[in-house]
Amino acid sequence: MTKTLGSFLVESLEAHGVQHVFGIPGVHNIELYRGLSAARIRHVTGRHEQGLGFMADGYARVARRAGVCFTITGPGLTNIITAMGQAYGDSIPLLVIASENRSGEIGTGRGYLHELPDQLGVAARVSGSSRRIGKPAELPDAIAAAFDGFASSRPRPAYIEIPRDLMTQDASGLPQPAAAAAPAPPVASAQALADAAARLRAAKAPLILAGGGALAAGAELKSLAERLDAPLVMTINARGLLPPDHPLGVSVSPTLRAVRGMIAAADVVLAVGTELGQTDYDAYCVADFPAHPNLIRIDIDATQLTRNARPALALHADARGAVAGLLARLPGGQRVEAAAPQPGNGAQRAQAVAAAALAELSPGMQREIAFLDCIRDTLPQAILVGDSTQTVYAGNLGFAAAQPGSWFNSATGYGTLGYALPASTGAGLAAPHRPVVCLVGDGGLQFSLGELAVPRDVDAWTAIIVWNNHGYREIKSAMLGAAIEPVGVDVQPPDFSHIARAYGYPYQRIGSTEALVAALQEFAGRRQTCVIEVRAEAFE
Repeated sequence: MTKTLGSFLVESLEAHGVQHVFGIPGVHNIELYRGLSAARIRHVTGRHEQGLGFMADGYARVARRAGVCFTITGPGLTNIITAMGQAYGDSIPLLVIASENRSGEIGTGRGYLHELPDQLGVAARVSGSSRRIGKPAELPDAIAAAFDGFASSRPRPAYIEIPRDLMTQDASGLPQPAAAAAPAPPVASAQALADAAARLRAAKAPLILAGGGALAAGAELKSLAERLDAPLVMTINARGLLPPDHPLGVSVSPTLRAVRGMIAAADVVLAVGTELGQTDYDAYCVADFPAHPNLIRIDIDATQLTRNARPALALHADARGAVAGLLARLPGGQRVEAAAPQPGNGAQRAQAVAAAALAELSPGMQREIAFLDCIRDTLPQAILVGDSTQTVYAGNLGFAAAQPGSWFNSATGYGTLGYALPASTGAGLAAPHRPVVCLVGDGGLQFSLGELAVPRDVDAWTAIIVWNNHGYREIKSAMLGAAIEPVGVDVQPPDFSHIARAYGYPYQRIGSTEALVAALQEFAGRRQTCVIEVRAEAFE
């Protein structure tokens, strides 16, 4: 049989190590599915394209490889745009492959099914790269370029669209799909590393700021913090780089006054893989990141090195390589696992500031963080995936994650709703041996309620914890704070017990810490999906 371009695409994805594809088959994209049943790729069917994107996002964060989606022409692409926006804001590698109308139909305005005036242009606004395939021979390079970009530069969504008439064309003459070695990420110059190491050696009160771009450098950053006796401040997506009991770890937000004061008081600040952006450093819109005369920045994205804060020294490099280079130039040589802490007051500074920052939070937020601590301590191996909801807002200000990559959510960057449920499904597919906790509000869950079917489809190990405060409580509080009579925020939720039963999930409604612990222990002992509805008023 002739090998179609659709079949070649599946072979190419397989050659690049893709193990899961998230998609919804449609008449326009069925040729993408030719040969998929025989491939070593598991297809996961969502119930809405936005859910597909969120699933792939959660998968990519945990698997540390690209999440791949298949969508149809027009509405399939516009439905997934929101998920691409979240992934763009959080630097998550997604590969979105969409169908497009036939080559002679694109851009004609004649009203073809699913016609969009500029589908490629729409996708380009939320992609790091976007490309339309004009002939079969262009597809191998497009696939390779997407995966090369994920490996060697700041990962952001890559978009490829294939006209319907091209999908069925003969691809037998194309070279056998194979993944070449990815290009190396940028490397800091020896001079820049030497200058940075000299500044750090001379520092009396150094400080490290780590963002999501530093997750792959966990061991190196731990060694560097200990060798310098430097507090390590972890942004939302970097939580867990140091465990909760590490004396140098600061898992409270640099938005808070106490942490900002420590940044200002440091004589050298090393920022690794962090945008220094608003949702991490100025969530209350008080002031921009404080200018620091001795700021060193490490980032894989050259354009980010001077955005939000201009450094005294910039290192264009990936986090792991650059931090390893610094370690090699500091006392103690290249030892990573056995770095001896330098004598000093780093731990004292870190712990005092963390305590002062938590004290800035309201009693309600402190109780919500204690709620999250209870989940972490009961399920230490769990991955906590959050929506934009009250407990998650509190956690972003002061929750200490157990390990890297075990705390992420949509209440940062683009800030979507409806993220947690599908993203938790993707996370579970990437780490089937670990329990996943989905943290979602009663309002946010209704944004992606249809995705409740997918954990059942994939035999997920997920506790869906619904924080039920009967509406959009965070927005209601904002309205009241601005002296606006609340309108549209008291949204009556459905009966979640009936919904859980409809999908065959065990259900509990809890209102105490003791009940939470018991429910989580039962969940840990049974590899299944369950729904735990929380009476929010009992914890607020």
